Amino acid sequence: MGISGLDDAGVFLVGEDQTIVQTVDFFTPIVDDPYDWGRITAANALSDIYAMGADPLTALQLVGWPRDTIPFDVLGHVIEGGLEIMGEAGCTVLGGHSVDDPEPKYGFAVTGVAPPGDITTNSEARPGQNLVLTKPLGTGIVATAAKHGKAPDEVVEAAIAMMVTLNKGAATAARRVGAKAITDVTGFGLLGHLSEMTRGSSVSAVIESASVPILKGALPLAAAGEIAGGTRRNLAAIDSLTTFANIPDDIKWILADAQTSGGLLIAVDEPLSDALVQALSDEGVTGWVIGRIVERTFEEGPSGRILVS
Repeated sequence: MGISGLDDAGVFLVGEDQTIVQTVDFFTPIVDDPYDWGRITAANALSDIYAMGADPLTALQLVGWPRDTIPFDVLGHVIEGGLEIMGEAGCTVLGGHSVDDPEPKYGFAVTGVAPPGDITTNSEARPGQNLVLTKPLGTGIVATAAKHGKAPDEVVEAAIAMMVTLNKGAATAARRVGAKAITDVTGFGLLGHLSEMTRGSSVSAVIESASVPILKGALPLAAAGEIAGGTRRNLAAIDSLTTFANIPDDIKWILADAQTSGGLLIAVDEPLSDALVQALSDEGVTGWVIGRIVERTFEEGPSGRILVS
């Protein structure tokens, strides 16, 4: 699988019974605490591996650090957080690379492994399947509000707790019921990543906005205008692909919100929806049925339409 598709990570066949799955991700601080930044970064980097049906094996750290302005002991806390989450995932950190950078950055290149038959993609969605989401939306809005000093502490703490939670259990549950169409919800937001799924699968989708889980406290912050630039770009990018049926603006912002370490979006045959939700619960994960895959409804071009009702 090359770079021409829309999948979350690259897959390379190394033998009849084994593939390697590779991804890379890094970003600037999303929270004030360096330890939490490291934990969130690691969970976010691992997410693409889980979305592709693989188990993380090894990782390399990527560091950009302003050595003359921020002490190295702060970086030590960042790395400590990253290593904790990688250890929780059973992923071995082999080393990495650092550069002097006026803006701090931290991330990972992660390699996972999976039998070819276990690989999941975002191009296998089929009409008649339900869409199940495994984490609430709103982390981008909360992070933006926190930077402006407008997010209550308990809302920020809830967002951090969600962002450091691995998608390992969700991936295990999806594998148990045989789901083959999965993507994780990160920087492009729910609608952006769903649009990749609909385009890659030549289908359309219906989202029931009232069923979409929202992080507590995020909706009033969206209504107050705490919207990141990435979220604004996301909504503009999916405008031509999405029909909103009398949806208020604050909900539109939630659906387009640029997530960090968001959940998995899983397409599963409708008769298996309850089994998937139960399998998720068995792994300590909540799953919400938020919509369904339908026959493609556009007439021209490769882009799948999304209806938000």
